[in-house]
Order: sequence, then C-alpha cells, then structure tokens
Amino acid sequence: MTTPTLKRDPWSWIPTLYFAEGLPYVAVMTIAVIMYKRLGLSNTEIALYTSWLYLPWTIKPLWSPFVDLIKTKRAWIIAMQGFISAGFAGIAFFIPTTHYVQFTLAFFWLLAFSSATHDIAADGFYMLGLNNKEQSFFVGLRNTFYRFASIFGQGVLVMLAGWLETLQNNVPLAWSITFYLMAGLFLALTIYHRFMLPYPDSDVKREGLTPSKLLEDFFKTFVSFFQKKHIGLMFFFLLTYRLGESQLAKIASPFLLDSIEKGGLALSTTTVGMIYGTIGVAALLFGGIISGLLVSQDGFKKWILPMALAINLPDLLYIWLAAATPDNLILISICVAIEQLGYGFGFTAYRSEERRVGKECRSRWS
Repeated sequence: MTTPTLKRDPWSWIPTLYFAEGLPYVAVMTIAVIMYKRLGLSNTEIALYTSWLYLPWTIKPLWSPFVDLIKTKRAWIIAMQGFISAGFAGIAFFIPTTHYVQFTLAFFWLLAFSSATHDIAADGFYMLGLNNKEQSFFVGLRNTFYRFASIFGQGVLVMLAGWLETLQNNVPLAWSITFYLMAGLFLALTIYHRFMLPYPDSDVKREGLTPSKLLEDFFKTFVSFFQKKHIGLMFFFLLTYRLGESQLAKIASPFLLDSIEKGGLALSTTTVGMIYGTIGVAALLFGGIISGLLVSQDGFKKWILPMALAINLPDLLYIWLAAATPDNLILISICVAIEQLGYGFGFTAYRSEERRVGKECRSRWS
C-alpha cells in the first residue's frame, strides 16, 4: 500500500522541525556540561566525558547514506524524535541515582546519535518537501528556529533548573524535573510531526536493497570518497578549524560556575543561563547573519581567513577573565557576547564545508 501524497503548509512544520533539530544538540553540548558541574563532577571529568559526545556529529557524513537508502526521511525523523524523547526521560530518571554518571552518559550517547541522525533526515526532508522557491524563502526561518532552540535550551531551561535548585534546595531533583520536561516536550513534538509532516512524492524507500548490496555499495562509496583530491586538506580543515572553540565550549560554563577560590567567577546557574541563553545567543545569531550576508555578496573564499580569526581570537577573552576574575556582570556579559559573536561569524565557514562533505558522501551513493 503506497503512502498518499499530502501537502502541508510549510509554516506548520518547518519551525517545529528545526526547533526539534536544535534542542537536543544544545542539551548534549551545553546543558549536559552545566548539569554535571552542578551535580559535583570536576572540570576534568566533565571535559573528558562530554567532549566525546560530539563524535556523532563529526562522523555523521559517513552514515548519512544509510538514512537516504533505508526507510523514508519522514520515518527517520519520527523514529529519532521518539528516541530523543526516551533519551531525555532516561537521563531524568537516573540523575537522582547513585550511578548517575554512567547511566546518564549512556542516554546522552543515545541522544547524540539520535540527534545527529535526525539532522541528516531533517535537512534532506527539507529539500524534498519544498520546491526551490520555498527552500530559498524558508532558509532564514529554519535557521531562526534552530537558534531559538539554543535560546530556549541554554537560556530558559538552564534558568529554570537554577530556579528549581533554589526552590527545592535539591540539585539532582531540579535537573531531573528539567529533563522530564524536555522528554515531555519531545514526545509532543513526535506526535505532532507524526500527523503534520507532509508526504513528499520523492521521499521513498529504495526498492530491492538487500543487506549485502547495501554493504557492498557502502564500501565502494567509502573507498571512492577517500580517493577524492585534497581529501587530507579537507579533513584537516574540519578537524582543526574549531579546535580552540571546541575546547573552550566544554570549560566555559564550569569556569563561570566555579567559586573564586577555584579560579572561577562564582556565578549562579540562573545567571549563566541568562548570559549564555539570551545575550550570548543573540550575539551568535547576529554574527551568523552578518557572515551570511558577506559570503552571499563576496563569496566564501574571500572571508575564510577573517572567519578563522573570528572564531579563535575572542577565546583570549576567557584568558583575561581567568586572570582578572572581574565581579562586574556587565563586563562578563560583554566578553561572552564578543566570543559568541565571533563564533557565530566564523561558524559559517565550518558549517558550509561540513554540509559540502555530507552532500558529497550522499551523492556518491546515487
């Protein structure tokens, strides 16, 4: 039985789809760091455990062809959102337990792989569900709601957890409630998208695909991809471009939360959520908009060096903050805003190359 073609108003599903794409990424990369810090892990443990969680996004071009070949992208989206909801619920359930580190990390890995796979399916579905004119029109909207998920995650949810910490005087319970809320939100998104996502005619499962054929095609594609000209330079760029920023991302929030005696700035959970989730995300969004306009006018090649400098040089502000340990909240917020502005401006280069690699991987399967 074939699935009926059903056209939906893009306004009814693009905002929620890209909000759902952004929130688990923020949860894994940022909220997890703050949560583990508040639960008592050391900065060394946090950096070690959570840095590995970025791996699924790094290697997702390697398994993106499977998403294109097995099942429809619509089915992948619904399934991954269900897994993400289960991941949030699992984290919430195990936070108050004795072995919370091991169990919550296992569910964060589930979140990471599910979210990276969801990214592949959602971006592909966007191309299938819209015509060329609609794709151009809605690209700004989808980026806006992805960023809105960052504001909601880094700002609203972290501030909520901080408020619950104060209200309940129970840090594990506060974070458990926060993650249960995220699980409920994603369950609602899963149900909503089950009924509201359209059924594009081109979103079909590949017929006659056997496991042996899939494996054979994968190895052929894998080998041919790594024979590509300048492949080493391309991967060097992907692995080193965000090296400084990626290290800072894991230690910035613990640094802001740590006491003065430990070399931190002694900010509260609510304050960190406010700085990063509102001021920081606004600066990041502005940097992204500026870089997008410049690249569209002058091309990517002209701005690659300024972008590389923009994403790395502002990290020096944290060195100054660590040395000076200022207690002026406005000054701290300005430093964070400048760093996030540079990140938003410079990330365009990395995101562009990452998408090109993913597109190259998928095209070799066609």
